[in-house]
Amino acid sequence: MYSYLLTFHSLFRWLVLISLLCSIGIGWTGLTARRHFSAIANAFRHWTATIAHIQLVLGMTLYFQSPIVRYPVPRDPDHIVDQQTFFRYIHSAAMFLAIIVITIGSAKAKRMTTDGDKYRIMLGWFIAALIIILCAIPWPFSPLVSRPYERTF
Repeated sequence: MYSYLLTFHSLFRWLVLISLLCSIGIGWTGLTARRHFSAIANAFRHWTATIAHIQLVLGMTLYFQSPIVRYPVPRDPDHIVDQQTFFRYIHSAAMFLAIIVITIGSAKAKRMTTDGDKYRIMLGWFIAALIIILCAIPWPFSPLVSRPYERTF
C-alpha cells in the first residue's frame, strides 16, 4: 500500500502544479485584460483548491505510513538536513502551509465583489502558495533531499 500511495502522491503533485500555474495564468490575464470573472476562471479557482486538498489527504496518509517518518534513520553526516528531518518537519509543514494559503486565497477570491479583486486575490495567494510548494518539493536537484521526478510501482 505504501508504494502505491507514494507513487500516486508523486504523480498527483504534477496536477497540483499544473492547476496552480493555470489559475495563476488565468488570474494574470484576467487582471491585466480587465476581464469578467467567468465561470471558467471560477472553476479553475475551485478545482485548484480541490486538487490541493486531495494531495493533502494523500500526503497525510502517506506521512503516517512512511518508514522514513515512523522509524529512526541513522544520521548522514554529509547533509545538513537528513531525509527524516526534511520529510518529518520541513516538507509536511511547508505543504500544509501552502494548502492553507490556497484555501484562504480561494475563499477570499470567491467572496470578492468586483472581478478585478477576484483576480488579484487569486493571483496573489496562489503565487505565494506556488513559491512555498516549489521550495518544499524534494526535487532531484534539491540540496536538502532529492527524489526522482516520478515514481513507479
